[in-house]
Amino acid sequence: MEKVVEIKQTVFLDDVYQDARLIRKAVFIKEQGIDEQAEFDGTDDQATHYVAYENHQPVATARVTVTNKGVHVQRVATLKNFRHKGYAKALLENILRDPKYADEPAFYLGAQETAKGFYEKLGFKQYGKPFMEVGIRHVKMKCAKQSG
Repeated sequence: MEKVVEIKQTVFLDDVYQDARLIRKAVFIKEQGIDEQAEFDGTDDQATHYVAYENHQPVATARVTVTNKGVHVQRVATLKNFRHKGYAKALLENILRDPKYADEPAFYLGAQETAKGFYEKLGFKQYGKPFMEVGIRHVKMKCAKQSG
């Protein structure tokens, strides 16, 4: 069966959001041991949630908010069995090209240090010094606007 990738987004706490929560629970809470209250910080209702699906199964997610600095990308996660197959890349490319962010100056995120290379391939560059968040080393990264 050919893999069918579909990317959905929502600003509501609906079924797509629930799929995002399932992925975040599996990756950040169960796999990485992040505290559930830290992961679900009470700001999900202010974000746009993106979910990538393979044949209708949720496999990757990201959360996006617009701030005075630009588009803040957070909570990027892919289920363990679906990593290194291009889902997070497709998800991020979709976000970087989303017309609703056309007037924003840049995209930025705090990447887990182990994921720095992944974001660099998408055009992000590190700035500042590494920092600790939820017990994991992170780096600040930003990306200028994408065209097309």
